[in-house]
Amino acid sequence: MNRRDFVRLAGGAVTAGALAEEIVAAQLTSAPPAPSATVTPRSARLKPGTQHGDSDSILRTLAGFGVNHICSRLPSARMDAAWTVDGLSRLRERVESFGLRLDMVPLPLSSSEISRSENPAILLARDPERDRQIDDICGMIRNTALAGIPSVKYNLTLIGIPRTPPTIGRGGARYSTFVYTEGVQDPPLTLAGRVDEDTYWERITYFLERVVPVAGEYKVRLACHPQDPGMPRGKGWRGVETVLGSVDGLKRFVSIAESEYHGLNFCQGTVSEMLEKPGEQIYDVIRHFGTRGKIFNVHF
Repeated sequence: MNRRDFVRLAGGAVTAGALAEEIVAAQLTSAPPAPSATVTPRSARLKPGTQHGDSDSILRTLAGFGVNHICSRLPSARMDAAWTVDGLSRLRERVESFGLRLDMVPLPLSSSEISRSENPAILLARDPERDRQIDDICGMIRNTALAGIPSVKYNLTLIGIPRTPPTIGRGGARYSTFVYTEGVQDPPLTLAGRVDEDTYWERITYFLERVVPVAGEYKVRLACHPQDPGMPRGKGWRGVETVLGSVDGLKRFVSIAESEYHGLNFCQGTVSEMLEKPGEQIYDVIRHFGTRGKIFNVHF
C-alpha cells in the first residue's frame, strides 16, 4: 500500500474504529502472506473515528469534520445508573442525534497505574473482591449489548504508561517519549509488588476465562490495548514483567479463551515500539493479527 492509498483509506484520521483488515487486504496485494497465516482475511472497511469525548460540543465538531464513528468517554468507574441498559441507551441515542454512531465504550479497566485503577482487585488477585469486580465487568458487557453498542475497549496494566521527559520536535512540538535506561522507577515497586510472567499470565487468564464467554454470548467485541510502552523482556518495570508489551505476548494473549469476540485495540505506535525495525516489521504484525480477525480498533 502506498501513502496515497493509506490516506484515502484512513481519511486522515488519528484514531480508527472497526477492523484494520482493509489495510491487511491492501498489503496482501503487494506482498505474500506470512507463512503461518492460515486464515483468509474477511472483507471489511476502515472507518475513521475518535475517542476524545462525547460532550455536545465535541459531537457537533466531529460531525462537522465528517467523523461518523466514536468511542465515548468512560460511562462510569463503577456499576451504577450510567451502566444500566437505559443509561447506555440514552448515551447511544444522544450520540446518534448528531448523526454519529457509538461503536465502542471504555470499560473501567483503564491505562492508569494499579494504585489508581478503577477495579484493582482483578489484577491484584484479591479475592473475594476480584470476583465481584469481574461480575460487574460482565454486567457492563451484557448491558452494552442490550443497549445496541457493539464493542468495548480496556487495558490490563499494573504499571500504567511510563514516560521519560518529552522530546522537542519541529516547531517546538513535544513528542511523548520513553527511553528505558533513562526512566525513573520510583517507587521501585507498585502496589502489586513483584509480579513475574507466570503470575501475570495467571491473573490475565483468570479474567479472560470469565469475561470472554459473556462477550461471546452477547456478541460484544473486547478490544484490549497493549502495554504502552513495550518493555525489554526479562527487565520489567517497577518489579512487574509486562507480558503484554511484546508481539509474542499479544499472540499468546489472543489465544487464551479463543473467541471471535476477543481481540485487540491495536495501537500501531505501541506495537512499533516493540520492534527493532518498525518501519519494516509493522506490516507483518498487522497481517498476523488482521488475517486472524483480532484487530477490532486501531490507534494511529
